[in-house]
Amino acid sequence: MLEPLKSAFASHPRRWREFQYVYPVISRRSQGLSIGINLCPTASCSFHCTYCSVDRASRAPAEETPVDVARLEAELRHLVATRAQLFDEPEFRGIPPAFQRLNDFAFSGDGEPTLSPAFPAAVQIAAAVRHHYGLADVKLVLITNASGLAQPAVVAALRILDQHNGQIWAKLDAGTEEYFRQVNRAGLSLQQILDNLLATARVRPIVLQSMFLRLHGQPPPPAEIAAYVERVRGLLDGGGRIALVQLYTVARHAAEAFVAPLSAAELGLIADMVRPLGIPVAVFP
Repeated sequence: MLEPLKSAFASHPRRWREFQYVYPVISRRSQGLSIGINLCPTASCSFHCTYCSVDRASRAPAEETPVDVARLEAELRHLVATRAQLFDEPEFRGIPPAFQRLNDFAFSGDGEPTLSPAFPAAVQIAAAVRHHYGLADVKLVLITNASGLAQPAVVAALRILDQHNGQIWAKLDAGTEEYFRQVNRAGLSLQQILDNLLATARVRPIVLQSMFLRLHGQPPPPAEIAAYVERVRGLLDGGGRIALVQLYTVARHAAEAFVAPLSAAELGLIADMVRPLGIPVAVFP
């Protein structure tokens, strides 16, 4: 892999120059340029994942301030209009042409996007910018831990997403409640996440994004992987549609020192257990 590409995959800072909400990254899962939209600059999240690259302990403090949606729109329009110039910048110099393609606007950032009251307005802004610049192939991607998918305002915003080449990339990192609490350290149950995933996937196909890693030097137990596969099977049996399962591991610095990546071979074995369910699987070691 080219060194500029490897470096870009390993570094996804959520602040770009003087921008507050919008930032560019080269994404290994998008396979191109992704323009991130950060609705949680103070790092508010409903999960406290062991592998998260956001160090929430050192950023706790700030009182939430409303997202300035006018500024967000101005930043997004500017970055879209000047995106070709990004590849003259030191951070993106040497990126191969195939990865310079604008793939998506991604609601991601430093926390859970659906927690922000500005999420519905931000979806409308992204849809309008996509239309204004004639970006018919560009996706609107929500990267979510699924905790907020049942909120009425979010459900309504997802309908707008559906109308504008939208995708929902939703987290499922565990098969048992115990492991879910170890890895994701959430304030709600795994069953609540599964219920939200099922309700959402009954309306449109979703992408499951599943992070597997070493905790304190140990990979997930075989029984945990088997339970995970059964959870995915349960979503399908319940009428949920899954377009793709993304299996990935740690690629960037994690806030917790006891987290380490799995090998490509270990991820491949998990993929071999998922594929008999009849859904596509992509592996990102």
